[in-house]
Amino acid sequence: MDLKLMIWLVVGATFALYIGIAIWARAGSTGEFYVAGKGVNPVANGMATAADWMSAASFISMAGLIAFLGYSGSVYLMGWTGGYVLMALLLAPYLRKFGKFTVPQFVGDRFYSNTARIVAVICLLVISITYVIGQMRGVGIAFSRFLEVDLLWGLIAGMTVVFIYAVLGGMKGITYTQIAQYVVMIFAYTVPAVFISLQLTGHFLPQTGLGGTLSGQDGVYLLTALDNVLVDLGFTQYTTNESFTTLNMFLLTMALMIGTAGLPHVIIRFFTVPRVRDARKSAGWALVFIALLYTTAPAVGAMAMYNIINTLHPGGVGNTAEAMAYEDRPDWMRTWEDTGLLEFQQQGEGERVHYYNRANPPAWADDVEGEGYRLERFDRDILVLANPEIAGLPNWVIALVAAGGIAAALSTAAGLLLAISSAISHDLLKGVFMPNISEKRELMAGRLAMVGAILLAGYLGLNPPGFAAEVVALAFGLAAATLFPVLMMGIFYKRMNKQGAITGMLVGLFVTLLYIFIYKGFFFFPGTALLPDNADGWLFGISPQGFGTIGAILNVTAALIVSKLTAPPPKEIQDLVESVRVPRADAASS
Repeated sequence: MDLKLMIWLVVGATFALYIGIAIWARAGSTGEFYVAGKGVNPVANGMATAADWMSAASFISMAGLIAFLGYSGSVYLMGWTGGYVLMALLLAPYLRKFGKFTVPQFVGDRFYSNTARIVAVICLLVISITYVIGQMRGVGIAFSRFLEVDLLWGLIAGMTVVFIYAVLGGMKGITYTQIAQYVVMIFAYTVPAVFISLQLTGHFLPQTGLGGTLSGQDGVYLLTALDNVLVDLGFTQYTTNESFTTLNMFLLTMALMIGTAGLPHVIIRFFTVPRVRDARKSAGWALVFIALLYTTAPAVGAMAMYNIINTLHPGGVGNTAEAMAYEDRPDWMRTWEDTGLLEFQQQGEGERVHYYNRANPPAWADDVEGEGYRLERFDRDILVLANPEIAGLPNWVIALVAAGGIAAALSTAAGLLLAISSAISHDLLKGVFMPNISEKRELMAGRLAMVGAILLAGYLGLNPPGFAAEVVALAFGLAAATLFPVLMMGIFYKRMNKQGAITGMLVGLFVTLLYIFIYKGFFFFPGTALLPDNADGWLFGISPQGFGTIGAILNVTAALIVSKLTAPPPKEIQDLVESVRVPRADAASS
């Protein structure tokens, strides 16, 4: 069957499934809209949490970063996975026991202050909007490939689909849709990885194939071969860390870990199960489901990079006479050229495509400089979607990956939009400014907030401050500097009072956001950055993605100083904190 028709059929079938589930599980009350009526099975919630977790950054972008950064890209794997463990052990059960709908509601009640709740809402909105920029970019890329249109129209199509099922179904609809999306995603990610691993190494499991030897090349390990060809092209070895300094690697890993633990759209998932112990069970199941993809990603990145180089240099690196001819480029390159995410530039006479590191050109580069075509742009975010075509896999596998990429982008975008919606309608309107608002008007306000967030995220997704995973890393840094410290101190330090919590959140948010804006542009608008976003421009060499760790340290320091200088919390609040930490005392849970 023709590839285009196959993609339409597979993606169309998954869309019909998602929208059908959204209509079947349509939210009829605020309880169903915000926390799915607290009736979700722990295993199902674990699957939905994994889908919520495995965003476009994980599915589409992470393997691309690993492919082009090599060993350095593993920082994203370590940070995100470690952060999930932190959240599962230190936050989720206690927050579920507290029994509130949202993170700002917890902050407002724990710190007995509407001001604290409003500041938490502001932090949540900044984090979620930054995060959803990366998701909308993923949505746009997936749809642009699926529809074979440029990125703008891909984004508009994706925004429309998100609008239909997220606005309609709320948390109840999103939960059951995400279960279906997880199944689609994990098949879409692992099936091509298995095929490619068998092709290159003969190993059925990609995880073992990554450390295996190449088929037909007796005794040559895949990673050794990849190291050699990259060095021959003027790049650094794949298995060395050249992209980050030790300081930045530590700060970025820490920011991703504690930022992950403070993500509001994932935390809210633990409020959807019936009991506290179910929150722990669903956290464990989610980790199992997440591990299936995260342990596959390094193999996907390495094997894709090896295949790309072999496609561009079929006669071997340095054999310029047999480099790929531009007119003979495969169909997948032509398709991605239409989206503007893959570009070749003609630089003179000649028909061959040349790819090497221009900052450290190999000796043979002198013979081809100014001739033929140069690979000008290979967007890292397209790698996973293009991977089956690069390896020449069957059309049904390519269609499956297209459906998986769309599912990944949509699932997290929907979860983030719900967090934004809940913060505005439940925490601000119902909780602070309009306590007597009717349930119907609150639901309407939540849906309108989603629409506004979709439009803003769509615009910024078209003009992102980086690749999807890099933008998401900024959001994690903001979460690390704002919500994670206040949640931890709220649960484990009963002496922390409202003055300290508010000061800490404001210091963490202001300092981290200012640092990011200086290098990425104010409100991420192009052309507004004050300093170059590279190691020469960074303060003390700290990257914006890793600065969240510094923001978290400043947050905690400011909060502790202010709390020591002001009155302790009321006794009933201190007793409440004690009771939340007792495993079987369910008095605080609803």
